[in-house]
Amino acid sequence: MTNTTPTPHLDEETQAHSRESAPWQVVLFNDEVHSFDEVILQVQKATGCSNPEAERITLQAHFKGKACTFQGTFSTCYKVAGILRAIQLIVEIQG
Repeated sequence: MTNTTPTPHLDEETQAHSRESAPWQVVLFNDEVHSFDEVILQVQKATGCSNPEAERITLQAHFKGKACTFQGTFSTCYKVAGILRAIQLIVEIQG
């Protein structure tokens, strides 16, 4: 006879909330279409960050190929990604 401890099960609502609030991030990829000024302005619009921070993110995407632009809940990342995509920037939500 084996001694097993029952595994607690999270209800679906708790699991959904856990997935929503898990650490998510918006990754911005470099492209050769947009100017630095366009990207900097759009990053500021999407995230509310300062001009120097938006410049840092833009330069990182340019030189390293990608940059983490924002971190938060999935729904907030989805909104940020939508604003960045409004000018056809290439972004991905990762969790």
